[in-house]
Amino acid sequence: MINLKSSITKLFNKSLDFIEYIGNKLPHPATLFAFLAFVVTLLSLIGDWLNWTAIHPADSSEIKVKNLLNSDGLRWIYTNITYNFVNFPPLGYVLAVMIGIGVAEGSGLFTALIRALVLSAPKSMITFALVFTGILSHIASEAGYVILIPLGAMLFHALGRHPMAGLAAAFSGVSGGFGANFLIGSVDPILAGLSQSAAQIIDPNIKINAAVNFYFMFASAILITILGTLITEKIVEPRLKAYTGNIEKVNIDTISPVERKALKYAGFSALILLVLLSLSIIPENGLFRNPQTKDILHSPFFEGIITGILLFFFIPGLVYGVVVKSIRSDKDLMKHIIKSMGTMATYIVLVFFAAQFVYFFKYSNLGLILAIKGAEFLKSIQLTGISLIVAFVILSAFINMFMGSASAKWAIMAPVFVPMFMLLGYHPALTQAAFRIGDSVTNLITPMMSYFALIVAFAQKYDDKYGIGTIISTMIPYTIIFTVFWIILLIIWMIIGLPVGPDGPLYLN
Repeated sequence: MINLKSSITKLFNKSLDFIEYIGNKLPHPATLFAFLAFVVTLLSLIGDWLNWTAIHPADSSEIKVKNLLNSDGLRWIYTNITYNFVNFPPLGYVLAVMIGIGVAEGSGLFTALIRALVLSAPKSMITFALVFTGILSHIASEAGYVILIPLGAMLFHALGRHPMAGLAAAFSGVSGGFGANFLIGSVDPILAGLSQSAAQIIDPNIKINAAVNFYFMFASAILITILGTLITEKIVEPRLKAYTGNIEKVNIDTISPVERKALKYAGFSALILLVLLSLSIIPENGLFRNPQTKDILHSPFFEGIITGILLFFFIPGLVYGVVVKSIRSDKDLMKHIIKSMGTMATYIVLVFFAAQFVYFFKYSNLGLILAIKGAEFLKSIQLTGISLIVAFVILSAFINMFMGSASAKWAIMAPVFVPMFMLLGYHPALTQAAFRIGDSVTNLITPMMSYFALIVAFAQKYDDKYGIGTIISTMIPYTIIFTVFWIILLIIWMIIGLPVGPDGPLYLN
């Protein structure tokens, strides 16, 4: 029995070494996209030579590969490099949202809100509060990783519980439940923009809004909060037993009276904004309803939802900053926005090359032909329906082990799978929702997750022997149970036939 356990441990460690080795060999994401764009140009040349074609199922027209390396293709590349970058949907969406997030984060609103949510909970509910707040922190993921996870460990330690259990509870909400949320966050417009670009390979007129997965995300957030709490208290904490380290317990900073006052005023401002936005769509003659059809889903409100998200962060952040005096003038306000934008430099560079890959893929017709052939193959082996979507979740989870960035993965996967699933009758909203499950559940056990090294550093504060293996072994129960129950939720959702969000049906009309 001991030898069997030792063999399993050795096999597990070798698997982790292999994953780490493969992940370290991957180039920078921007370089990867540049390479993929180059591969697309070569494939377009080969496809043209070999006369790759497909019959479009909608109108029975013949689709041919467009060669990016002939005279027409080279002219197209030369004249569209800038256009591809500027018109890539996620770029403008994210930069606009970051204006609001920059104010809310720079003013201290996010930090105070997270502390208030955790500290105001009864001790018996502290685990629930940590997981819940971790999920809520997705509106500004860095705040969750940098503030909430170490706070979770400190809080558990201060309460006489094992600090690693607190770290794990917070980590499970912040990272493991990344595809769930009670609010629309900054990642939603990124994924929606990528889905829209990919879907337009099949339907040039289709629009994917940032809230397209909101119903399923909200239900998922409830599920992950409950599961994260139970796993922490019933599995992880009993396994860890009592903490015997000599780290001195620290007092958790309370919310000062000024901060409480600022949070109250920020909450009032958010409530007023929500009321005003509601009045713009609830009445039949609402300002932001469709002026011709009076429709809500296909209306200026949802077309401009990014502006609403921007204001939802900007106004409460401004109010909070004015009250606590972290914003004393317009110079302070602009400083917070500029600082937030400064953190987007890597993303902007990444988007430049990702846009070339996506639009090269679209222009060449390779994505469309691959989608048609892939759909035909899936039909031929009769892999459709729930089994297909579950297989896609598992595939997304596997890819996530080697590539941490959700937007980078989806930029590669969306141009292939969104059109392919559309040809099988599935709306991009369902495909995106399935991807988000897989993209979340293995975040907790992959060293490729961008904040994984930071999590190890937080753990080593309590015991310098804690390492990657400690984190992974602690978080594996979350990954396994989250995966199983999240897939079950998706299956139930499909069986009932519920939309995954506003204007996000399961199937195409």
